[in-house]
Amino acid sequence: MKKVRQLLAIIGVVLLVGLYVTTIVFALLDDPRTFHFLGASIAATVIIPVMIWVIGIFVKMNKKEE
Repeated sequence: MKKVRQLLAIIGVVLLVGLYVTTIVFALLDDPRTFHFLGASIAATVIIPVMIWVIGIFVKMNKKEE
């Protein structure tokens, strides 16, 4: 259980950092897609941790049934 949660947390951190770096790079390059990446980064900042939390709950429920 602990390993699964750690793995999910690491994946979430990598995804979020990747989105933030992408947003900063495109902003520095003055790309017109910058606002789309900014919107995706803001949404992912909320959605990814919530999804990790939900997956953790399902994993915990599945462990109790086994």
